Amino acid sequence: MLIEQPPKILRWLYPSALWRMDTNEKAVYLTFDDGPIPEITPWVLDLLDKYDIKATFFLVGDNVRKHPKEFQMLLDRGHRVGNHTFNHISGLQYLSHNYLANTNLADDLIHSNLFRPPHGWMRWGQYMVLKKYYKIVMWDLVTRDYSNRLDGPQVLAKVKKYVRNGSIITFHDSIKSEKNMKYALPRAIEWLKEQGYEFKVFD
Repeated sequence: MLIEQPPKILRWLYPSALWRMDTNEKAVYLTFDDGPIPEITPWVLDLLDKYDIKATFFLVGDNVRKHPKEFQMLLDRGHRVGNHTFNHISGLQYLSHNYLANTNLADDLIHSNLFRPPHGWMRWGQYMVLKKYYKIVMWDLVTRDYSNRLDGPQVLAKVKKYVRNGSIITFHDSIKSEKNMKYALPRAIEWLKEQGYEFKVFD
């Protein structure tokens, strides 16, 4: 549960970040990390179109550089995009000026006011700078679709177990998540709709 649904102590590390939205509204915020890539992202977009859902994609700048067609698809279909650094780097492993430079490099391509740190961590100084320029979006429920210790039904079970009003749900449109995500995502959408959840994106 420390991974799937971060406890309050972790949420307090970045107090102005978004971890969960309105708890009184039966709505969820579907997000995807690490794209865009041609092998997965178009499939996700077609699925979202099928259910008339808009989502938020936190993009790796180098993937945007390599796959401009898929990036444009996201924009053309009306989805929100956010910055996930240029090289998917961890803030804890880089000096702040290098981390911020990498984020700025991604912004040159993505042009968004949303940011999500890869791996969910930043140094305090990095956070203090980034929050001046971005709405920092964390998560209330990470599906762990990337884990080779889980299968698709287990990923789906995590969505059903941990979702609640205002949950920011994180999937990954990446190669390592493909099998689990392709199983769990359509079934999760169906189940969430059956439970009466609305799908929303960030302002």
